[in-house]
Amino acid sequence: MQKKLIDSHGRRMKKLRLNLLDACNMRCMYCMPEDQKFKKLSELLTPTQMKSIVSNLVEFGIEEVRLTGGEPLMHPQFRSIAKELSTCNLKKLAVTTNAILLEKEMDFLKEHNILNLNISLDSLNENSFNYITKTETFHQVYNSTIRAKKLGFNIKTNTVMLKNINFEEVEQFLEFSAKYDIEVRFLELMKIGHALNYYERHFVSADQIIERISKEWTLTKIEMPGDSTSFNYIATKDGKTAKVGFIASESKPFCNGCSRLRLSNQGTLRPCIMINEGPNISELAPQDYEAVLNELINKKPNFRLENTEVKMNEIGG
Repeated sequence: MQKKLIDSHGRRMKKLRLNLLDACNMRCMYCMPEDQKFKKLSELLTPTQMKSIVSNLVEFGIEEVRLTGGEPLMHPQFRSIAKELSTCNLKKLAVTTNAILLEKEMDFLKEHNILNLNISLDSLNENSFNYITKTETFHQVYNSTIRAKKLGFNIKTNTVMLKNINFEEVEQFLEFSAKYDIEVRFLELMKIGHALNYYERHFVSADQIIERISKEWTLTKIEMPGDSTSFNYIATKDGKTAKVGFIASESKPFCNGCSRLRLSNQGTLRPCIMINEGPNISELAPQDYEAVLNELINKKPNFRLENTEVKMNEIGG
């Protein structure tokens, strides 16, 4: 009989964010400095270790795993990792990606039924996109996003909304959603790592975005699961229908319903994105999981912690 991880606040842990590596082929301004140095492959968990950990966590009720980074598709053993994890008894195996390398992985992902993709798309304007990401990959990312949708992937785009940079594009993103039937999600800038340098200057709240949208679009709330990170709407205007979500980690934190644990690329299991500590379970024996996990989840806060200086690429979004 499968065990369940339920903390002292009644929250059941069933989702895992697995940070494959800290390396990335973008240098997004809210994530890391341009001169960021990354860990060597030899310092990271092996695909076999990842499968072992995930398999053990499944025994305690973990049902969904999302592969994050850095940029997970950059991991030289990404396919091995995905193959290993696809054999675990999971209800959902998903990937968060910046889509630079997505084109060459689409067939592989479909073959292994990894169809849920969250794609970082911080601007629909090439110049703004290049400014935010410090790359010149806009067309590559945009075209891969559209192609993945046409191939049957379940796509959500994530846009970190930044005042004076991409806030003017809110309506453009809704038009994009209506045209391609892709859910667009607006994320509040979080007080995490490198973003602390930009927070006061560029923070935009979900309410500000909603206020802007509501001037032209009619918003109808969608009922979401209690542990959802986003709250969502159907937006309509002149016969067009868009799907929009908001992840308001700063102004409307969802800690009291959070069902996520986070595994670092070196085996540290964290109870919360804002807590930079936890047990290393890379060599943990199966019989020791229960005690370690029960201690860990009872350190999971049910209120929003102020900030963390750990960089986003080291935590996994």
